[in-house]
Amino acid sequence: MAQEITTNQLRKWLLAYAARIIENEDHLTELDTAIGDADHGVNMRRGMGKLQERLRDEGHSEDVSAFLRSVAMTLISGVGGAAGPLYGTFFLRAATSPTNGSSIDLEQLTQMFRYGLDGLQQRGKAQADDKTMIDTIQPAVEAMEAALAAHQSAAVVLAAARQAAHLGMKHTIEIEARKGRASYLGPHSIGHQDPGATSAYFLFETAAEVFTITGAD
Repeated sequence: MAQEITTNQLRKWLLAYAARIIENEDHLTELDTAIGDADHGVNMRRGMGKLQERLRDEGHSEDVSAFLRSVAMTLISGVGGAAGPLYGTFFLRAATSPTNGSSIDLEQLTQMFRYGLDGLQQRGKAQADDKTMIDTIQPAVEAMEAALAAHQSAAVVLAAARQAAHLGMKHTIEIEARKGRASYLGPHSIGHQDPGATSAYFLFETAAEVFTITGAD
């Protein structure tokens, strides 16, 4: 990965994320059928289609904050159910993190994810072990911060985030839901992977893939 992550690289990441969600629509629906409204897959797929249109149609914005706000507004309007406001909040708060204007560095990318996480927790009031997307995002952000503090390379930082996100996603199988519709099931929610945690995992999976490609611009 280049020292600076440009808006164009962020665009490539989110296009890859949208494609990954669309590829996994049936899987997300299956997960949500077990403990939710069975609509996470279709809602996310619909929203990702809107995001692809926005990212492909608009000019290449030079401002990272403006780009992230545009992404947030697209997700809020395009993704149905609870996921739209949550993902929208994540990117709206990420847009308020420090940038270099037209690019961000690895530390700023980590801060971007931290700001997004903080926004989600303030909006949804969810914490770790509530069986939500927080169980994926929080350990991933903490892993990035730890690897960055240890002066690891970008590839190591992003790989650490991906691994932690994956472990967090799988951890939701073992715990009881305490937020959202799944919480109505009580102990019966144990044994099922959370669909929101799964769609959130793809954020870090695709980030690790896209941002570690040399010359991603």
